[in-house]
Amino acid sequence: MGWGFTPGRTTPSGATGGPPVINFRSEGRRFAKGRCLIPATAFYEFTGARYPKTKWRFTLAGEAWFCIAGLWRAGEGADRFTMLTTAPGLDIAPYHNRQIVPLRPDDWARWLGDDDPEGVLRPLPAGSLTVEKVAAGVDEAPDLFAPR
Repeated sequence: MGWGFTPGRTTPSGATGGPPVINFRSEGRRFAKGRCLIPATAFYEFTGARYPKTKWRFTLAGEAWFCIAGLWRAGEGADRFTMLTTAPGLDIAPYHNRQIVPLRPDDWARWLGDDDPEGVLRPLPAGSLTVEKVAAGVDEAPDLFAPR
């Protein structure tokens, strides 16, 4: 599948044109069809005002992989998908003002099958995600005592 709903096609909100929709806001919306699970081992956020920014890696604590709530639809040539986002939870808030919706395994069937999966599209409780700095950006002072 291709990532992002293609420009020129109608998005779930009814808009047309513009860049591919790779992240889609979930608040206040119902998704009667096209729900999917997007397997992942991690996701990334970036902080800093200038390039290169500091890169942060987020994983589900104690798990090798997890799934992200997503939507899919048939595309022209290839099916396409997008990831759902929500307001940030406590693990993400210091790094970004939005976050993808990671799902725990016990929420997968609810997301895929329930007519109204109320409560699934939310941040996980504090401490559910492990964060690791992957790369320092230009806005950070170098660690002079780090091993080289």
